[in-house]
Amino acid sequence: MNKVLIIVGDATETVDTLYPYYRLIEAGFEPVVAAPEKRRYQMVLHEVKPGWTITKEWEGYSIQADVAFAEVKPDEYAGIMFSGGRAPEYIRYDENLVRITRHFFETNKPIACVCHGVEIPAYAGCVKGRRMATVAKCRFDLEVCGGIYVNEPCVIDGNLASGRTYHDNGHYVGPWIKMLEAARLGRE
Repeated sequence: MNKVLIIVGDATETVDTLYPYYRLIEAGFEPVVAAPEKRRYQMVLHEVKPGWTITKEWEGYSIQADVAFAEVKPDEYAGIMFSGGRAPEYIRYDENLVRITRHFFETNKPIACVCHGVEIPAYAGCVKGRRMATVAKCRFDLEVCGGIYVNEPCVIDGNLASGRTYHDNGHYVGPWIKMLEAARLGRE
């Protein structure tokens, strides 16, 4: 079981998505991009420009979804990654994504989450009592659903590795991949 889900939608953050995508390949895993439909999605670049107090957004690369949420059989996947950007705000209501999300939390498989990605497990009812990093403006989403906000570049809580923004990719993605590798060794 080398397949790992990467959850995206339109306006998924480019660096949040592509950094773990290619790191998974380096580690011998098969990243599988899952989205509401099997089609091409427009990613974006997010940054708070000097002098700004809100995020500026530019178009980034696009990415092809390999599978629609409705078609995902979570038992076939070793882990999951919830990317950031604006996509989680919209896709979190998808009943199949909720089903998928709950599976990974209930089965204790390795989970990675960054930035706005927290909105998906929060909506799915999976963050209660869990320590997580997220972008500061999503702190409310996490805490109102019972999670514990931690302002650090890498927060590990059991099977869950999280970071605040793409600036933290070098901190939380490696530990998440180590979790995936440990789980793979346990199955061999």
